[in-house]
Amino acid sequence: MLDAIHEAVLAEAAEVGLSRLSMEGVARRAGTAKTSLYRRWPTPGDILIDAMYHTLPQEVPTPGADDLRGDLVRALMLLRGVMVDGTRGQAMFAVVAEAQHHPDLYRRFTEEVFDARGGRFTRTVLEHYAGRGRIDPARVTPLTVDIGEAMMIKYGMDHQAFPDEEYVARIVDEVILPAVGQDPRDDPS
Repeated sequence: MLDAIHEAVLAEAAEVGLSRLSMEGVARRAGTAKTSLYRRWPTPGDILIDAMYHTLPQEVPTPGADDLRGDLVRALMLLRGVMVDGTRGQAMFAVVAEAQHHPDLYRRFTEEVFDARGGRFTRTVLEHYAGRGRIDPARVTPLTVDIGEAMMIKYGMDHQAFPDEEYVARIVDEVILPAVGQDPRDDPS
């Protein structure tokens, strides 16, 4: 039943947005009573945060920190997977797009979903490599950790499509690796 509720809240948020997200809509989609939802979650936003925590993919860099390029490409491909998954992607982007109107939910999204699980996409990889002395920690800045995601989202906006793996590799080779002081030609992958 928990999976059905998670799927329902993601679909509801994707379809109606955060302003119209309601316990009634989630309960209807999940095929359960509102009272069942209220026993576990006080608000529909709480269900959404719980669903995102349990359904968004988690980056797992190579333990030995020996494939920076490959780990960055895989991390951005995870993001692509979320973008391509209409329901999860639209729900995630609803939280981001409506952050100005729902700042508390957006804060919780970053803190309770991404930060609680170790970060987000390229940040996770770059901090892993910096922590193991494979890249200069001074180069892991708020700007460098956001470059990959920003380029992915910009591509989607400009092309109304999702970047393919070749484009993702170009983001890594032409933008992220140089930004953190790495020459992609020196990477073994």
